[in-house]
Amino acid sequence: MATEFSRWRAFLWPIHRWEIKKFVPLLILYALICFNYSLLKAAKDALVITANEAGAAVVPFIKIWMILPMALVVTYLFTRLFNRFSQEKVFYIMIGGFLSFFIFFALVLYPLRDVIHPHEFCNGIQAICPKGFGGMIAMVRNWSFTLFYVISELWGTAIMSVLFWSFANEIMTVKDAKRFYGILGVGANISAIFAGQIAILVSGQLFDLSFIFGSDAWGQSLGLVTTVVVFTGLVAMALFRWYNTHVLQKEPQVEGAPKKTKVKMGMRKNFAYLAKSKYLLCIAVLVIGFNLAINMVEIIWKDQIRLAYPNPNDFNAYMGKVLKAIGFLSTFIAIFISGNMIRRMGWTFSALITPIALLVTGVFFFGFLLLSNNPTLISWSAALGFTPLALGILFGTVQNVFSRGCKYTLFDATKEIAFIPLSSESKLKGKAAIDGVGSRLGKTGGSIVHGTLLMVFGSVSLSTPFVGVFLLLVAFGWIVATKSLGRQFHRLTSQDEKLDIEEEAAVPAKEPTTHRVSTT
Repeated sequence: MATEFSRWRAFLWPIHRWEIKKFVPLLILYALICFNYSLLKAAKDALVITANEAGAAVVPFIKIWMILPMALVVTYLFTRLFNRFSQEKVFYIMIGGFLSFFIFFALVLYPLRDVIHPHEFCNGIQAICPKGFGGMIAMVRNWSFTLFYVISELWGTAIMSVLFWSFANEIMTVKDAKRFYGILGVGANISAIFAGQIAILVSGQLFDLSFIFGSDAWGQSLGLVTTVVVFTGLVAMALFRWYNTHVLQKEPQVEGAPKKTKVKMGMRKNFAYLAKSKYLLCIAVLVIGFNLAINMVEIIWKDQIRLAYPNPNDFNAYMGKVLKAIGFLSTFIAIFISGNMIRRMGWTFSALITPIALLVTGVFFFGFLLLSNNPTLISWSAALGFTPLALGILFGTVQNVFSRGCKYTLFDATKEIAFIPLSSESKLKGKAAIDGVGSRLGKTGGSIVHGTLLMVFGSVSLSTPFVGVFLLLVAFGWIVATKSLGRQFHRLTSQDEKLDIEEEAAVPAKEPTTHRVSTT
């Protein structure tokens, strides 16, 4: 068979000329959405962790009591909107709702924070509660900051994971996805570099914006962040409109091809799909496993960053540097490793890289924390010019950068490719359940473990050894599920099958039918 591309073209840009109009706008759209996600990720952490009487202990309680219920609400809202409107209109409604909140927060909620936050009430509750409940009280005390954290977190779930990838998976084949998705990761990672640099710049007070956002330095930085987020979101909406009218509507229709029927979605049906299918359950374990594991490590790491950078602008600037490092590493992996690894080494090998990377770096991070009071280690740290706190932050940063770098390239690409052999209905319903709620269950599960340990031991540092053991168990379960999913994926794609979950459950002996999925 003739080679499609030259060696270097296949390595760096395996896109045909006639595909550029379809692919490049999709690349820019994903980059814009990921840019907002990265910028909000740094700002939300700085906002809640450095808030009055807070710290990193507040994060598990937010994820348990706020993010999971809100994720269920957003997933329900998404299914209702999808049943009533076209996929394009749902995109505009969802993004418009998020952007409206950020405008309201910057102009109303944050300026009125001292009026609307119940500090006196929370001081009274804190005086009679055990120390381990401090995070829960801080969540209520700074409730508008909590709400900003929740909505920012849900941007990644609702807009990036569900809306964008549902759209992309619907217009791609497995063959195209193996070429396209690695490069989509490059765009996302370059956007993270820009987001990190902007987080650093807005934290440096380059402009006097007191006439808009008041005299508070952090308030001005936060106002700039929300302004950039809203502008980028509007550009993404305009680009999505152009893509639908100038690319999809003008694509040549294959004569005799069946017309797509609109899939009716419902919360119970979506989760029923998970219960019926081992294939979808394995994808769910991957998503939950990553979110459990990264959440376990990040809370401890961010608590150390807060001790070193208690000022929110300093905290935000440090997180901006971390975002840049993740962006550079992810870009390198996406350009030189992920796409070629998926095509040459196969799905399973590529999907195993992320859990193994997180496991190895996590062992080093927790190992250092558990030995941080060792005299030899303290002397070694001093010889290198580090305090134990600074060295702990460094190890945590390295762990986060490598784990996120693999997640934003290999993990995301292999996960999305795993959805493609599903039928349209199974794909949409399974993805809404897994990405809409499954990712939140992972983060909430980690937060439940953290929250319970905090109530028992009273501090993040005392609970660290138990968190490390739990991380090992999660990583091993993740690896087992990846291997199982890899075998099922290989069977489907090698036989050119399209998997429909309801048919699989009802008629297990049905002969496979040939569809458009191809791996050649």
